[in-house]
Amino acid sequence: MDWIWLVAAGLLEVVGVIGIKRVAKNNNWTNNLILIGGFVISFQLLLQAMETIPLATAYAVWTGIGTVGAAIVGMLFFKESKSWLRIGCILGIIFSVVGLKLAG
Repeated sequence: MDWIWLVAAGLLEVVGVIGIKRVAKNNNWTNNLILIGGFVISFQLLLQAMETIPLATAYAVWTGIGTVGAAIVGMLFFKESKSWLRIGCILGIIFSVVGLKLAG
């Protein structure tokens, strides 16, 4: 169950990052609620997951999901670069996080 909490925490980190982008474009209550709500719930789920998952593994998975998720959202919705180098680096992050999970 803690792995489910950890994946959910990573996905909600992406929601928080989307909130940051939205606040940068239009600072209103809705966008601030997305930003703050995404991060607060993400941190709560991360705390829950870390009760049984080791610190280094949990943090790497959480930040990896957030980084990859933010990059993908940026490419799909904010017209950010979709270069092969960028996609290759995203795959590198995914492989590194999976490697940490398998090693730890």
